Parts: sequence; structure tokens; C-alpha cells
Amino acid sequence: MNGLIALVGAGEYLPVMDDVDRYLLASVNSKTPRVVCLPTAAGQESDESINRWSRMGVEHFQKLGADVQSLRIIDKESANDAQYESTLENADFIYFSGGDPMYLYKTMIGSRAWVAMQKAWSKGAVYAGCSAGAMILSKRIPSFRLAQTVEGFGIIPAAFLLPHFDAFPIMVKPLTFALKAQLKKGERMIGVDENTALVGTLRQAQRGGEWKVMGQSKVHVFTKAGSQSYKDGQTLSLP
Repeated sequence: MNGLIALVGAGEYLPVMDDVDRYLLASVNSKTPRVVCLPTAAGQESDESINRWSRMGVEHFQKLGADVQSLRIIDKESANDAQYESTLENADFIYFSGGDPMYLYKTMIGSRAWVAMQKAWSKGAVYAGCSAGAMILSKRIPSFRLAQTVEGFGIIPAAFLLPHFDAFPIMVKPLTFALKAQLKKGERMIGVDENTALVGTLRQAQRGGEWKVMGQSKVHVFTKAGSQSYKDGQTLSLP
């Protein structure tokens, strides 16, 4: 991934994230960026839910001046549908809204859609993932309800990523404790609060560069040795 990556804790397509999305759109070398919204993580939900995410994404990015469409990629069959490949390969900005991270990962891995997206990202397209869309980029994907984890794409330098970090303390605190105990030396876990994003690039990370916190609340980084929190405008290194 050569373009910006936005790991969003919650708040996709809402006015509270306008400034973040304007920043992401401005990074694209296009007067009218081509945005693709994907409700894939909600693929097991009702048509009403899928349609709502699709409609919200289109309305949100139209308001910000983008050329936007939502693709109904909601299962393995549609993820392997050749009709979507060209649109994904030529996108400037690809946005995964929230839902079930494990379902999203299993739907995307090895699919024609994921391969097409990788071509777009290699050319500098933005990756934005909210909640489930952010979680799949870590090394492992934790379950909020079950004491288990599954493999993730391992793209960002984090063992785990927890969205909605400030929203459900009764659930998040014990999960954080359990996952922190699994961290090996040199590994980290990232918690992203709601209405907040962590924005950076892999190339920056490889050079020891910094990622930027944007939004209303904070990003939290945990290691075996301890933790640190960062607020809007602050930067952190993810080597």
C-alpha cells in the first residue's frame, strides 16, 4: 500500500469525520477522486442494513466533492465477480465500513476483489477502514465476544487493533488485558477511540516515520512494557 491508510475507530460517513476524509481526499492526485465504498463487513446483515451503509457512503463523499459509488460486494461470490475488478483497480480511495471483521477477512482473502484493490493501492490509492475494516489489517483479529483470535492480513505493524476503544469499557478492558498478555517483545496493540482515526503510510513506517491522530478522541498503543495515549494532532511512530 503506497497511499495513505486510515484506521478509523467508528463514525464512518458521519459529519464528525468530514475533516479526516477531506484530508484523505486531498492526498489523491485527482481533481475529482474516484471513491469506492464497500459494505462487505455487513454482508451477513439485512438488505436494509447493507443498503443503508451504501447510501451513507455515497451521500457522504458526494457532499465532499468526490466521484463515488458503492459496490455490493457482500460475500465470496460477489467478491469474485469479475464485473467489479476494473472499478476497484482504478479507484483513488477505497473505504470499508464496519461490521464483522472475521467475516470481512474470510470474504476478502484470496478474492478477485482483494487482488484488484491491491493494484489500486500499489498505485497510491487510499485505504480507509472503519472498525472491521481497520481490524483486518492487523496480524490477528480478536473477537469481542469469544476468547479467540484469527489470522489477519498483517499489513500494519500491530498484533491487534481494537476499534470503539472508548465506547464499551466493560468489554474492552478485560479484552485489552487478555490480548496484552499475548504480546511478544517488540509487538504492539493499537486501540482507536470512536470518531477518531490513525492516519499514515506503510512507507513512513518502514522508514521510522510517523502516523497522525485525527478526530475527537485518542489512539492508544500498548506493548509488554506499558501503554501510551495520543490525541488529535499528535503523531506516533509505528516502526
